[in-house]
Amino acid sequence: MSTQSQPAKQAQQLTPFASALAGALGACFSNAVVYPLDVAKTRIQVTSSAARGKRKDDLSMLSMLLEIFKQEGINGWYRGFAATMLNTFSMQYAYFFFYSFIRSSYIKRMTLKLPPGSKPPALSTAAELSLGAAAGALSQIFTIPVSVIATRQQVGRSVRKSSQSSQDEGLVDESLLAVAREIIREDGITGLWLGIKPGMVLTVNPAITYGVYERLKSLLLLASSANGKLTPGTSFLLGAFSKTLATIVTYPYIMAKVRIQARSTDTDASESNGLPGGQNGNTKPKAKQGALSLLLRVLRKEGFVGWYQGMSAQIIKAVLSQALLFVSKEQFEHWALAIMVLFAKFTSRS
Repeated sequence: MSTQSQPAKQAQQLTPFASALAGALGACFSNAVVYPLDVAKTRIQVTSSAARGKRKDDLSMLSMLLEIFKQEGINGWYRGFAATMLNTFSMQYAYFFFYSFIRSSYIKRMTLKLPPGSKPPALSTAAELSLGAAAGALSQIFTIPVSVIATRQQVGRSVRKSSQSSQDEGLVDESLLAVAREIIREDGITGLWLGIKPGMVLTVNPAITYGVYERLKSLLLLASSANGKLTPGTSFLLGAFSKTLATIVTYPYIMAKVRIQARSTDTDASESNGLPGGQNGNTKPKAKQGALSLLLRVLRKEGFVGWYQGMSAQIIKAVLSQALLFVSKEQFEHWALAIMVLFAKFTSRS
């Protein structure tokens, strides 16, 4: 009994911040394992219709991975790795911080309306989803600059500035700070928040995932004789289906956000030959398109199918990442608990 209940006890002992640490570490691990797929996905999403028309092969994840490897070597598969890991970790932790703050404030306000000594009622699913969306929107505001930098690094300068001479290519600094300075030089400080509006819309993605998952879970439990629990395999399949459905519903905005952040040729076709900054990389774009105008432009040029360019790559990466996170979740909870215990011992001694 003691050995079987130990993992459950350890999970219960996790403080809110330890849970956030476990989630952030798990997200970093799962994204690190599938990171080459993330780079390929981003390259597919920002490929313009003109560039896609010149390709002899299909714009699949495998063909993009092979193309990156041939042109840039294995380093090309890991462009923007540090910035992406920083964004993943900070996004997870910021989300948890704001969610805890908003949720506790909401419960306090509810408690004030009740008689003294009364327990606050459990939050409804709609309230939980609304609080989660608000927390996601706030975390986007503070973490999206790193996301913009990571997207630019993933796309790569050779893709972003196809008109730039190859003589200058070897002298280019593509570090996190260098890309940040380049963005500020081209678009001003607000350039670090490119894609914030579609990012806000995409806070509904987890709400759709969670809502569909809980609905299907309740239907399965009613139809089966399970004692209120699903098998790990069934839980994963439900999670994968829910995530896929949420991705299909919100994908046009996912694609728009990536193109806006990367300043793809479809975003500024009239001003530049490459992605950001025009032909010489230093001219300031005349206009910035929003997500809606970009989607309308894609619809006119490529039809409805253009809204879903790269969706299969997005789903493959998301499902594999989710599977790794599901498998490693318990282990990272143990590690997070150990880190918090060591930190508590260290602070008590000092």
